[in-house]
Amino acid sequence: MPIEVEPRLDGVAETLLWTLRNRAEESKHPGSCFTDPWSVRLYETISYDYGRFGKPGQLHALRARALDRAARAYLDTHPAATVVALGEGLQTTYWRLGRPRVPWLSVDLAPVQELRTRLLPEEPWVTPLAASALDRSWMDRVDPAHGVFISAEGLLMYFDRADALSLIADCAARFPGGQLFFDSIPAWLSARTGRGLRFSDRYTAPPMPFSLSVTEAARLVELIPRVVAATEIALPPGRGVWASRTVRILAARPPLRDRRPSLTLLDFAGRTGAHHA
Repeated sequence: MPIEVEPRLDGVAETLLWTLRNRAEESKHPGSCFTDPWSVRLYETISYDYGRFGKPGQLHALRARALDRAARAYLDTHPAATVVALGEGLQTTYWRLGRPRVPWLSVDLAPVQELRTRLLPEEPWVTPLAASALDRSWMDRVDPAHGVFISAEGLLMYFDRADALSLIADCAARFPGGQLFFDSIPAWLSARTGRGLRFSDRYTAPPMPFSLSVTEAARLVELIPRVVAATEIALPPGRGVWASRTVRILAARPPLRDRRPSLTLLDFAGRTGAHHA
């Protein structure tokens, strides 16, 4: 029976339904390479007016595929690492990765964790924590001895710049040899959200004050101690225009490179100051 959630979520928390809808619709598309059965199940279980978000798009599914690749690569070299999913929302990365037998810390606000508990199966390796990503108490729940992979999908752009950069710096200091995966929006899009970015006549996106271009992300190595590499992660090819090699080449070059959303993978210095493989 569908679960009514509209009265329980608002603001930034409500955006988890936007990304869920887009991942589920892409997973259901017959021409897609993206498979996310749990997203489809959640999408069809939750009673919500998804049409508020306008037309579905591929971006969130491609972002999820990029995260999956980055997480798998880290776990291949750090098989006992801890994964921390900040602002996890209704992301289903754990199941797409095949339910890895590694400590997995899911961090999100109490209403979101309550929803995850109602809708997703209990997993012995997954620990839910009702907290803001900016509440550093979550860091005390992580053992960095075997490596730490941190994801921040669709999260940092909702923070103030100082808070976002401070969180990155604290992660770099606390988790030697770890990695942080996050996505960013360009300054022009951040400004649009500040003025009220309407997806439809029934929905306006929350403000996204933190912007970071590809060029600015690369400079985090100079700006934040213990960040030893900042790598732009290309979106995997999708369907239609998202499969176009020409579009991908143009998007990788100035001036478009710094005017589009981007994905970044940060590497943190190891305990001796060296980068961990």
